[in-house]
Amino acid sequence: MSLENTQAQMRKGILEFCILSILDKKEAYPSDILEALKQAKLIVVEGTLYPLLTRLKNMELLTYRWEESPSGPPRKYYSITKIGKAFLEELNATWTELHEAVQKITENN
Repeated sequence: MSLENTQAQMRKGILEFCILSILDKKEAYPSDILEALKQAKLIVVEGTLYPLLTRLKNMELLTYRWEESPSGPPRKYYSITKIGKAFLEELNATWTELHEAVQKITENN
């Protein structure tokens, strides 16, 4: 297994958490989500984001609304649901525990 593949798998594992965290702050258009991820140095392509947004919507963690665009087709804006907020709280707790465990293991290296 290559380093790049391992790094990609690690990033994919936390994408749901990051997307829900972004949408917990405010609703967003997919390109806004991609930009927020890019700013955090998590480069994600549309081909990865859209199926993930659909899966999160089907799990009732996200919802969306359509908004007319002055320059093109209507835009789909995503927001987090109450179920999504509760799920995000659980992910946050899990992340904290995982981060602390990894820190303990790796800090002696």
